[in-house]
Parts: sequence; C-alpha cells; structure tokens
Amino acid sequence: MKRLILLVVVLLIFLGVWSAIYTYAPLFTKGFNIPQNKPKEVVKVVSEESVTIADVKKVGPSVVTVEEEALPQNQQSFNFGPFQIFGVPQPQQQSQPSAIGSGFIVSSDGLIVTSKHVVADVGATYHVIISNNKSYKVVNIYRDPLNDIAILKINPGDNPGQTLAPVILGDSSHLQVGQFVVAIGTALGQFNNTVTTGVISGLGRSVTAGDQFQGYVENLNNVIQTDAAINPGNSGGPLVDSAGQVIGINTAIAQNGQNIGFALPVDIVKNSINNFNQTGQFNRPYLGVSYTMLSKNVALLNNVVQGAYVQTVVSGSPAEKSGIQQGDIIVKFDGQQVDTKNDLATLIARKKPGDSVSLTIYRDGKTQDLTLVLATAPNQ
Repeated sequence: MKRLILLVVVLLIFLGVWSAIYTYAPLFTKGFNIPQNKPKEVVKVVSEESVTIADVKKVGPSVVTVEEEALPQNQQSFNFGPFQIFGVPQPQQQSQPSAIGSGFIVSSDGLIVTSKHVVADVGATYHVIISNNKSYKVVNIYRDPLNDIAILKINPGDNPGQTLAPVILGDSSHLQVGQFVVAIGTALGQFNNTVTTGVISGLGRSVTAGDQFQGYVENLNNVIQTDAAINPGNSGGPLVDSAGQVIGINTAIAQNGQNIGFALPVDIVKNSINNFNQTGQFNRPYLGVSYTMLSKNVALLNNVVQGAYVQTVVSGSPAEKSGIQQGDIIVKFDGQQVDTKNDLATLIARKKPGDSVSLTIYRDGKTQDLTLVLATAPNQ
C-alpha cells in the first residue's frame, strides 16, 4: 500500500515538473520576456449608412441635371416624360431653362446617358448641369430607337480645367430581389443630387410607361422594380448598388402606388453604348411590331400559348412583309423560345440589321414558321 502511495506521489511530481518545463522553457530561451497579448483584429462594420455615403461620394459627382430651354406660357408645363407638373407663370418673354430630368456621365470626353423621354422634343435646345453647377450645352443627341435611352454629347472644353468624372457601369445579369440600391437624381426638377435608398423589389417586370394624353407611351420589358423613392425629375438618373456601380437607369414610377419605381437594367444601357461607340449611331435590328408578353398563367387562362402577343404591325416593316398579323403570338425567334425570361426585345437585340431569322407564330390554334430579314431601326 505504501509503495502504491509513493508511486502516485512520484507520478504527480513528474507531471508537475514536466508542466513547469513546458510552460516556462520559452522564458529561458527568450530572456524571461513576458509574452504580450496579441492585439485584437480590427473589424470594420459596414452599415447601410456607410454604404450610402460611399455611393454618394463615388457616383454623385457624375450625376447631372438635364435642362430644356422653353418659352414661358400662361401655364408653363415642365415635361418629365411620363410625369408632368405645372409651374408658376413667368412674365419674361424669353427662353427660360427648366430642369426636366437627370443623367450620368459615362465618358470623360462628354458622353452622358439619360432617358429618351427626357429629351423627347427633337426641336428643343438642351443643357446639362454637373454637380458643381457648371453648365454645358448639348451639341448632339442620339436616341435609341428600341429602348428608353438617349446619349447626349457635350463639349468638355466649354469649361476649361473642369474634369468630367464617369461612372462605373456594373452588371445587371445577376441582380437579386432584396438587394440594396441607391437612386440619385434631380427630384422634382429642383433638388439636384437627391439621394434615396431602398431595395430591388422585383425583376423582369413589364410595364407601360407614359401618358397617352401627352402622346408618349412606351412598353418597357424586363425592367427592375425598386422601392427607392423615384420622383419626377429622377428619370435618366442612376440606380446604384452597394459597390458604387450603376446597375440601372431610373425611368418610371407607378402613379397610383407609393415607392414603386422602375429602372432599365444597365446591361441594356451598355449594349446601347457599345453599339453607339462602334458606329457613331444606333444601328439596331428592327422587326416592326409592338407586343405584350403573355406569361404562362395568362396563356393558360386564355387557352393560348405563351409568347409575344402582337398588338400592332408597322407598315412596310419586315414583320408586315413576312406576313405577321395583329393578334399573332410569336412563340419562337430563331429557334429560341419566347417567354417572360427571354422576351422578344432581348432576342432581337442579339441580332444585327440584315440578319435572316426564323419565327414560329401561333394563329387560330395552329403554329406556322416564317422567315424574314431584320432591317435597321428607323431613327426617332
């Protein structure tokens, strides 16, 4: 028994000595320097507020106000495309600038993107005002015939020493519902660089924008829905993601809703810019129909097929020459299914003027195949 107790005591002493050597041996080799605690790693907390501030600092200097010169009338109308407000009559009978929309700089040599409906008056004179209130005359306007997009050209030399800061165009092909966004623009035509925040509320929306009583109505397909407040005057301004990259161009609001706005995806804008840079104009393929996309549910309810329902056919267009009629449903374009995720405008935009394409249409319960050659879209 004594031997067992002695053995246990010796074992405990051995373990204690071994533990002491393991713990304090480094002190002997390092001159008994007492080890210091490692500094804690600094973690940067990214909040919605910090993202918004960073976006505004990055993109704000690139956002412009678009002004139109117009003669005052007894009741002057400020045209915001699909929006309209009325100002106080002015007594001066001379040309007066009025802010009508927004835009953003895309190149340091003076190219600015805005909405086509912002500069819809082909006979008007336009100016842009950059963030430091410097004014530039618009020397050329290039209107995209297929999308609500226009490119304005200004001369950077109008203000010597002034540098134009272009935005960074992002990627709209991988957007997610719920993603944080910032909208910047000249709200109500008065408050430049107004900032609002929100999220992407929906993707792939199809809306009819404009006012038929003002003579401007356009079908917009595959647009971004956002709850970031977009007001009259924001049209043409950028929709920005949390990385400070433009992912859309603000273009419309729901008149009977609150915080329901729409923006064209930036990939459409980039395609327009690339097309313009290559040719100096918008040489876009042209079919010659106006249409409404029929979703799967709508097609089932009406006992028809899913596709692009043809509302009108333009006289003399490739569509008319091929035999397409009002009421037809285009179900395939060059072998690809036409649906809400792959709408007709997107499929046409992938082609070039002069391309021969095949179409499958649905008419009176039967399908038939057609072949046509796409033309160059007429300038607008």
